Amino acid sequence: MGREKVTFDSENKAGKCEGVLQGDFSQTKKGLIVLQEWLGYTKQIQNEAEEIGNLGKFITLVPDLYRGKLATDNEEAGHLMNNLEFGPAPLPISGGAAKFLLSKGCTSVGVTGFCMGGALAMASAALGVRDLRRQQPFYGIPGASLADVSKIKIPVQGHFGEKDELEGFSSPKDVKALEEKFKSGGVQYELFNYPAGHAFTTPQVPNYNADCCKTAFGRLVEFMNKNLK
Repeated sequence: MGREKVTFDSENKAGKCEGVLQGDFSQTKKGLIVLQEWLGYTKQIQNEAEEIGNLGKFITLVPDLYRGKLATDNEEAGHLMNNLEFGPAPLPISGGAAKFLLSKGCTSVGVTGFCMGGALAMASAALGVRDLRRQQPFYGIPGASLADVSKIKIPVQGHFGEKDELEGFSSPKDVKALEEKFKSGGVQYELFNYPAGHAFTTPQVPNYNADCCKTAFGRLVEFMNKNLK
């Protein structure tokens, strides 16, 4: 099966959410939600989901969190991100996406995400979104006002850049604080740091590092295939 545009119940007050579903249900029953970076539901995030799905033999679903809007620069991206319904929700969107994948035939569902999507993936787990079995953020940590990450009850694998300069979100200092919170809550976790900057898996940006991306995706695939049944 190629890319298929779908609509699912987001469990969010904004109503139904569109997304792109990819994968072959005759080959796998493992579902993976892939949450976007702050620029939006771009071809790049859809391509990334397809690559991960092909590597790990997952059914992937990329929800359109901005509901048809795309950012053309960082200022607009910040505006769109701030307008998201954050509460216990894209959180509902994660929960709605998981229920959709299960209704289509997946037997278990994990979630990953990049930048903003990484923070939302972690928040989804911390806030106890049902039907998620594993989560794996890339260079994104939710603020304490959104979620208490020490309360995560499912296994976590995180990927961060040692040269990431986004303090308060994904810098080495933030990763160290994250690990302390995981330890305090008894969270089952793995954290990997790479000799790269922020967004090192995104081919279109200067920080892209092909070797680090390959290693991180390999770890993602191994982690999800080990834990999703």
